Amino acid sequence: MQTKITFLGTGTSQGVPLIGCDCEVCISVDAKDKRLRTSIMIERGDTVVVIDSGPDFRQQMLREKVKKLDGLVFTHEHKDHIAGMDDIRAFNFINKKPVNVYCTKQVEIALRREFFYAFENDYPGVPELNIYNFDEDEFVIGDITLLPIKVYHEQLEIRGFKIGDFTFITDANYISEKEKSKIYGSKAMVINALRRNSHPTHFNLTQALFLLEELNIEQGYLIHLSHQMGLHSVVSEELPANRFVAYDGLQIIID
Repeated sequence: MQTKITFLGTGTSQGVPLIGCDCEVCISVDAKDKRLRTSIMIERGDTVVVIDSGPDFRQQMLREKVKKLDGLVFTHEHKDHIAGMDDIRAFNFINKKPVNVYCTKQVEIALRREFFYAFENDYPGVPELNIYNFDEDEFVIGDITLLPIKVYHEQLEIRGFKIGDFTFITDANYISEKEKSKIYGSKAMVINALRRNSHPTHFNLTQALFLLEELNIEQGYLIHLSHQMGLHSVVSEELPANRFVAYDGLQIIID
């Protein structure tokens, strides 16, 4: 059974273009330089799962014409990854049931704080959801099995995921040797690469490329890019073989 990955968004927390910026990336007419906040959709069999619902979640769902959602999975609680959760209401209406939300206990605390109204049953029209906590053990959503990968966003513990031969890591700058062993040899890996220069909470371009080689990844895709990285066309030409700058709307198939 094949797994299809759709890149819903590939930008950093502020997206690209950046508000008020006139750099060559932000004024580019190339659609591949327009980046919504980072999120992916995974489709396998009859199952549809989205990882992270940032501020652009509604726009991403409309663009991809998504009509069912079997699970919404969160990597961590930063606003650029959870802010759009309110829009699961559309799937409540379409699918006539709550949306299953999967997150760590740490993220659940943030969701209950930021979307407090969704957990109060006396008001009509609020998002309807069932929360399921995970930590380190793999869990199953329909036809999709997810193995959490514990990584660090500076001091913040977050989760990446391995789904078969596909690995997804965002907002990280450190992965332990134990967690790397879970990733090693993946056919495809998505990894954050914020910019060319070093950054205290994200891998930069050099670090991301080194990690892909270290882990013997067949195909590597760079995400969570800021406008500081440069034009999609320019960066793409600089990359080694089988290393790609991901872009919004890109789809890949993993056998």
